[in-house]
Amino acid sequence: MIQNQWYAILPSKAVKTNQIVGVKRLNLDLAIFRNDKGEVGCVVDQCTHRGAALSKGKVERECIKCPFHGLEFNEKGQCVFIPANGKVSEADLSRYNVKNYTVRENNGIIYLWYGDLDKITDEPPFFNMDVDASYVYSEIEDYWNSHYSRCIENQLDVVHLPFVHHNTIGRGNKTLVNGPKVEFVPGGIVTSANNELDIGQTPKSASECLINDTYLSFLFPNVWMNHISEKIKVVIYFAPVDDENTVLYIRFYCKLTGIKPLDGFVAYFGRFANKIIERQDKRVVITQKPKASSYKSQEKLLSGDGPIIQYRRIRNELKNR
Repeated sequence: MIQNQWYAILPSKAVKTNQIVGVKRLNLDLAIFRNDKGEVGCVVDQCTHRGAALSKGKVERECIKCPFHGLEFNEKGQCVFIPANGKVSEADLSRYNVKNYTVRENNGIIYLWYGDLDKITDEPPFFNMDVDASYVYSEIEDYWNSHYSRCIENQLDVVHLPFVHHNTIGRGNKTLVNGPKVEFVPGGIVTSANNELDIGQTPKSASECLINDTYLSFLFPNVWMNHISEKIKVVIYFAPVDDENTVLYIRFYCKLTGIKPLDGFVAYFGRFANKIIERQDKRVVITQKPKASSYKSQEKLLSGDGPIIQYRRIRNELKNR
């Protein structure tokens, strides 16, 4: 994982008021809860007293309550009450504190800060200039037995289109890859496919190519967008589970008609198109070895893999900071 980053880990709607959700993210077992004020807290899913899973407990008095012996912890992981000691106990409770993680909600996504608290940035990564409240979206999720780096690279891969998606978005047998051009933006990269039918011509270099109206954007560490048109976009956040598994949350954004109920109808059916295309990718990506990609590897990359090369280079630099 890359240190000092906001990772998109879960949809906001997955954590209801006064409920706890136990998830594994970034190799961490976490208990995420929402108190009656609507505030989200995140602590390690293990009570310091006897090791029980806090996610099996309940939310009470704005705290998460252990199901085993009733110890209560606030959103900062501070132990505020031990029933066995009584309400008037003056014992030091700090030794029972559980580790907490800073979380923030943005665009209906729960982000977790993975790193040093004194380096927290203000804004979690998202495409705020591309999608806003005028869009309606539908969302699906799928669990991949693959490292999140492989999942991300697949969405930056223009070479695979005519093979993996030969009957969907890769129709036309455009196997010759021009470029592709890669541009750098704050926090990420932008690229687009410029593939052609191979009739014996020489592929164009990246410098000869342009970013098309339909393009791909990626923001580190784990948020991606397919800018299909000004009115239709697909966003994916790749929530790392551990070193071999990822949950993909795939959103279909739409403002095709400008009438939200109708756009919602379109977005609802758009999710099925997303699922078809995503399953075509999944069938192949989960077979890749090793599970995680790396900047220095035994893979023999092509010039058409330019976006993947740049992703690996930047990711490697961020990891080494």
